[in-house]
Amino acid sequence: MQKPRIAFLPIARTTFDVEFAKEQSDQARQHLSQIPITLDGQSELITDLQSAQRIAKSISSNPPDLLLVFQATFADSTMITALIEEIDAPLLLWAVPEEHTGGRLRLNSFCGINLAAHALTRAGNQYETIFAPPDDPQAPEKILTLALAGRARNALRNARLGRVGEYPNGFETCLLDPDLIRQVFGLDVVQFDLAKDIFPLAQQIETSRIDTIQTQLGGRVAGLDELDPAATRGTLSVYAALQQIATKKEINGFAVRCWPEFFTEMGCAACGAMSMMSDEMIPCSCEADVNGTITQMMLQSISGQPAFGTDIVSIDDERDAVVVWHCGLAPLSMADTQEMPGVTIHSNRKLPLLFEFTLKPGPVTVARLSESSGEYRLAIGRGEIVRGPKSFSGTSGLLQFDRPAREILDVILSEGLEHHISITYGDYADVLIALAKLLNIPVLQLIN
Repeated sequence: MQKPRIAFLPIARTTFDVEFAKEQSDQARQHLSQIPITLDGQSELITDLQSAQRIAKSISSNPPDLLLVFQATFADSTMITALIEEIDAPLLLWAVPEEHTGGRLRLNSFCGINLAAHALTRAGNQYETIFAPPDDPQAPEKILTLALAGRARNALRNARLGRVGEYPNGFETCLLDPDLIRQVFGLDVVQFDLAKDIFPLAQQIETSRIDTIQTQLGGRVAGLDELDPAATRGTLSVYAALQQIATKKEINGFAVRCWPEFFTEMGCAACGAMSMMSDEMIPCSCEADVNGTITQMMLQSISGQPAFGTDIVSIDDERDAVVVWHCGLAPLSMADTQEMPGVTIHSNRKLPLLFEFTLKPGPVTVARLSESSGEYRLAIGRGEIVRGPKSFSGTSGLLQFDRPAREILDVILSEGLEHHISITYGDYADVLIALAKLLNIPVLQLIN
């Protein structure tokens, strides 16, 4: 995944100490080289409205993940207004303090972003601010957080999500509103029919293609040859079909009605195919859970790693952990490296192909795009997957939140949250909070 892209634009007024302002700007720009970003924009100070307008137009056709305006000196609000009118990107204003010498106020940087903040607020524009020296050790962390949130917003805006079939009866947790999704995220939901679009395509996949997939997969999992061969190859053909659709229709994720038709009509499970797609950064959720897939897309676009949509099914009081589980859907890259992942059959339908492993230990971010309150909320948590005995067949893990497990279950039930949550490895809770602000979605914090 590409690094988040930041447009760094320093502005100044020539009646202030321009030489000192340039030193401050150059130092700030150099300071940002320590974080994993692509730094665009320019190093020369922008000192007049016409220059600001010209630069804004040159950037507008390919907006960055974050627009960072470095207030090198005081300036009125016109240049910043010109930039944000053309550049559709999250905005960060950075002002610098200066030494109290008893002499000339050389920069007056803070007053500049104060003036800009007022104009932006009156116009209804969002922004974030930093008031710190150009070498402040905490500034790059905040900047990276905002840039990752901007990258996620851009990824969602340009995404197409394939909904395969309808959600099962009684699963209101998987309801969707395509118009609201487009309004909030800019994301298109594309409907596919199981009987017309998926099954015929899977049945037409070339034998040689399935052979290749099976050989490659056999090097990553144990026991593949011990399963029913026809059903196993059925799952692999579904994987190949989803790959084709993703490529031809430019689909970035799927929400799949995974039962009962895959078992009754195709004679195989969809779980293994969906796991393999998620492992390739095309996330898949069960039961046609579109909001679940959107949550996974958020997480993977932030972390640069696969996301896993899972149920919370129990609690391990001894470890103060919740048990996360899904039939066999977790991405293979999430398997604990202490043991080679295996394969299995569906515990209820008795057909392959599902994967079987426990999740690898490590910090994780937890999220759920929820509509339980009648409007969007983003539930956000942080925790850690810890090692322990396998809880159930399929893919499972022990998740310790940063607050007591029973408190988490109480919140889930009292808030009526959906039964699917999503996880990705790494601590990105602050990025999710920033993303929710960009999307104007309230946050339900599961964080301690």
